[in-house]
Formats: sequence, structure tokens, C-alpha cells
Amino acid sequence: MPRLDQLLASLGYGSRREVHALIDAGRVAVRGARAGDAGEKVSPADVLVDGAALDHPGGLLLLLNKPVGLVCSHDPHEGPSVYGLLPPRWQARHPPVTSIGRLDKETSGLLLLTDQSALVHRLTSPKHKVPKVYAATLDRDVPPPRTAELAALFAGGTLVLPGEDKPCAPAALRWSDARTAELTLTEGRYHQVRRMFASQGCVVTALHRTHFGPLDLGGLTPGAWGELPLSFFKDRNDEARMTNSE
Repeated sequence: MPRLDQLLASLGYGSRREVHALIDAGRVAVRGARAGDAGEKVSPADVLVDGAALDHPGGLLLLLNKPVGLVCSHDPHEGPSVYGLLPPRWQARHPPVTSIGRLDKETSGLLLLTDQSALVHRLTSPKHKVPKVYAATLDRDVPPPRTAELAALFAGGTLVLPGEDKPCAPAALRWSDARTAELTLTEGRYHQVRRMFASQGCVVTALHRTHFGPLDLGGLTPGAWGELPLSFFKDRNDEARMTNSE
């Protein structure tokens, strides 16, 4: 079991010094009694802060509709980030809440966030082949003969991107019209969708991720997030009962 002060600090209740002040002020209770020893080993279920149970002591898994203009980085020098959309306490958790894969600044759509490192590894590992669907808008119309050629090329698993020596995994390309298409990937290389189209002379002017594995955005508006049970990816038959942040 963790120490009381370590537990509270890890869940974003403050620095170690701030947590000690919280305990000294009588705002923390353990098993119904005022906490007096910051080093006491405790079970999270036995701890209350200001009369309330601890905030997600088991971990977080969030689905976010990422807006254009935000980065998936904790470095403030890179600009406004997706983490600024979350409650301050969640931003202070240790381990930190991080994205499962990344969407670049100019890409919008479905992004998963968690503080569970094992889940990040599982869902980003190429061997698990988690499908991700992107809606892409191009800078020019692609005529029907060429649309079929690109679909066959992307599906063939032979496309080698500039600067790389390993071909992209087979990807399903479905055209909505001459300028918009849906691309399903099972890997996540750097700027992969943009680079795949660019290799064929097309510039992606807008990119939006619509699905990640079995998940879609539902009714989430840009900048809104919802909670998922940590067990979601252990049992894909579970329904994603989400709590909208709006």
C-alpha cells in the first residue's frame, strides 16, 4: 500500500508540501478518522479529502475530440496542448496523463488519453494492429482511374515513404468523392496519412480521425472529452458508457 502523502501527490492533490498542509489542516480522513500521519500506509478506498472519495485512484482513460491548433505535448514551448482541456487536478497526476499515440497540431478528432503506461504500450504497439480511421481532404480532385490506383497501392503493402526503407502496412482507402477520402491504418508512423498522400502528389489540407479501434466520437464536440472504463479494451463487448464533459 502507498504512503498517504505519496498517494495524494500522485493523484494531483498537490506537491508533497501541499499535501502535508492538507493533512495538517484536518481535510484528510482515513477510515473515518482525521489523518495525522502523512507516512501512514493506506488503501485508496479508505481515504477521503474534504469528505469526498479520492479522484479516480485506479487511473484514467479518456476519449477526447481534439480541436485543430492544440499539440499532444507536455512541453509548454510547443504551444497550447490538449492537456489544458482537462481539470487541473488531472493535469498534476503522476504518472502524468498522456496521449495514446499523437495527432499533430493541424489534425483533429479522436484522441485517447490515459495515465496507464501499459495501456499506452498495448494500443500503440504495431503487433496489435489497432485500426484507426482518418477522413482526409485533399488540395485537388483525383479522377476515378487514379482513385482506384491509389486504393490498390495503399492496400498492397508495398508503398515505401521517402526516407524510409520499410513499406507501409496495407491500408484501406475509400473515396467519398474526388477530393475527400477515408483511410484506415493499423500503424502510426510520423505524419503517415499526410506523407502517404504526398508521396502520390496530393497535399492533405484537412485531416480528422473518426475512429480508434471500436471507438468513435459519438456526440462529442471539439474540445470535449468523455470517460471510458479502464476495462474497455479488455472486453470489447463492453459499451463505452461515457460521461460528457459539457
